[in-house]
Amino acid sequence: MNTGIISSRYAKALFEYTEGTGNSEAVAAQVPVLVRALSGVPELQRALEDPVAVPIETKISLFSAALGGEELCPELDRFLRQVIHNGREPELRLIFQDYLTKYYRSRGIRMCRLITAVESEGLRDSLVNLMSRVTGDDIIVETEVRPGLIGGFIFEIDDYMVDASVARQIETIRHQFIEKNRRVV
Repeated sequence: MNTGIISSRYAKALFEYTEGTGNSEAVAAQVPVLVRALSGVPELQRALEDPVAVPIETKISLFSAALGGEELCPELDRFLRQVIHNGREPELRLIFQDYLTKYYRSRGIRMCRLITAVESEGLRDSLVNLMSRVTGDDIIVETEVRPGLIGGFIFEIDDYMVDASVARQIETIRHQFIEKNRRVV
């Protein structure tokens, strides 16, 4: 089965479950922390994917540790146990990302990502205001500083990306120069 379909179905189940219990805000607050832990700590992902060496209780305690020792929401605890029982740990990061997308869309919120060469609160605020006016939704921006961009920014919202970085412009000019100089003289 396709990983995208699996993550979408599990995310939908988690979303409907948390909406039904009325605890979706608490779950949505914990999920981004778990996504960052899964993305940033490869050892955690490997430990979760090992079906034999690491028991379910240990895996659940790893998630609790990722939250800084905070107790997992009961709905999230139950959901994680089911995912682990079904052997779907490799899809957890995608499941959580799909869940957050569903949660935010249901609340009229859009997640965006802004990557800049240096910290730029002014650019961030300008993009938030612009996107808020254009979409009519509240905007949450995840920022990242990547010095390799040299200057400019990369902005992602939904399936769209604007790459206005100096590094991209230099790469474009380099390709144009190569193409123009390939002619036979």
